[in-house]
Amino acid sequence: MEKRRYDACMAVPNLATILKRILKQPTAPFHEYHVRAEIEALLKDCPHVKLKRDKFGNLLATYKHGKTKASPAWVLAAHMDHPGFVKKPGAKKTEWEFLGGVPPELVEQGVARGLRSKPVGEIATWNFPTQISFEKVEAAACDDLIGCAVIIATLWELASLNLSTTCHAVFTRAEEMGFLGAWHCAQKWPFGKKDIFLSIETSRPVNGAVMGGGPVVRVGDRLSVFDSDAVSILTTTAKEQGIRVQRCLLDAGACEATAVQAAGFRAAGVSIPLGNYHNIDSSKQIAPEYVMMNDVRSLIDLLKALVATQHDGIGERTIRERVEMRMEEHAAHLKAAAKLFK
Repeated sequence: MEKRRYDACMAVPNLATILKRILKQPTAPFHEYHVRAEIEALLKDCPHVKLKRDKFGNLLATYKHGKTKASPAWVLAAHMDHPGFVKKPGAKKTEWEFLGGVPPELVEQGVARGLRSKPVGEIATWNFPTQISFEKVEAAACDDLIGCAVIIATLWELASLNLSTTCHAVFTRAEEMGFLGAWHCAQKWPFGKKDIFLSIETSRPVNGAVMGGGPVVRVGDRLSVFDSDAVSILTTTAKEQGIRVQRCLLDAGACEATAVQAAGFRAAGVSIPLGNYHNIDSSKQIAPEYVMMNDVRSLIDLLKALVATQHDGIGERTIRERVEMRMEEHAAHLKAAAKLFK
């Protein structure tokens, strides 16, 4: 798709508009086409952004402006699906299958309560309205449509500020069925070998994380520990920019960073604390998901600062660089004490 220059008169969609347009789209594993089409519509006029689809159906975006070449560049990632009802392949039109991590008995209870929506083609979702206020966002599917909206808003902010930098984004399919879209992306890896994959999720707050306390820089998830240098860059950027974040091990679930890391690429994760994860509330009833708006805004600020800052410019060294520097700094002490070990 054609890359456009920034026009000061061009209408920049605000965060509320982006959220409304994305959150109203029905989605389910393997049926992310409504969300993908809306993302493309929101980004088609975004200056310095080019879009393309891969063979799996993931949507890739690149923001590139100016001669500055980011190394490593960040790959912002969010998945377009959410647990939902789909028509069984080859079955009768009235037969539905629920895909995603929700216990069958809770799905049945939700259906019995009349919460399943009227189908939109091959998809049916939980029937909850999207409500957006200054403090809170509530919808049938925040996971991970909020992540998609955050990336869209970040790209538009980079463009509106005319920032000279390069970053990538990938909107993936079928995360809820085992990171299938992210795995395909990692196997075909269309980015630089040193580029860092950053999973942007909404996640159940555990291990001290709280809703409204800022986005969570993930040390890891239930399955793996993430790249320590990438985690350090995230926390350092937040500190230098005065952005409130939390740093926790969110091990109540797993995210796409684990899949990409398993494929051999650097990966990290950042999450917005999520209420009623997978539409299950504290009383084990089907309910709308929700996030706090200040957490969403803070994550956009963090991502904007992250991709606009050169790695060398934030004063952060890798563990290897720091240890080697200390070895050189204390060489005289090492030499002087060596004779005492003979």
